[in-house]
Amino acid sequence: MTDGPEPISADDLRELERELTELRAARGKVAATLPDDDMVGDHADAAEELDRATEVTRLDQRITEIEARLRTAPVAGPPPADTVGLGSTVTVRFADGAESTVTVGELAEAPDLNLVTADSPLGRALLGHGAGDTVTYRAPEGPTTATVVSLGPPAPPA
Repeated sequence: MTDGPEPISADDLRELERELTELRAARGKVAATLPDDDMVGDHADAAEELDRATEVTRLDQRITEIEARLRTAPVAGPPPADTVGLGSTVTVRFADGAESTVTVGELAEAPDLNLVTADSPLGRALLGHGAGDTVTYRAPEGPTTATVVSLGPPAPPA
């Protein structure tokens, strides 16, 4: 890999920018409910205010994380046709003989059985390999292997 931040695919870049816009809007709504002064209220008011302040902090942390990623990561070009890269669609055969076609991506918002993130053990193992290569990675059960059966065109944008 590289010494700097890993490149980000164009699709993942758009997804991060969308998430950042949503987070900023959510933060603005929550922050607007926090009082500007030291108003005295009952314990329930204080607890709700603390919850909102905690939510603003959580949103700020994610916003900072995304801004740093967008600022430092180069945009990856299209994945190479003959080796696995970000955005590649790969058919792999696992040690038990089962085959699966997956896309190597950066972001996994919701469980997606067809997405392998580039920083997962399998994703890291696949990067840079081509059809016919066997890779070893650490699964929950321990070290295992998978063979790259084929590389297909990148998955269409969702």
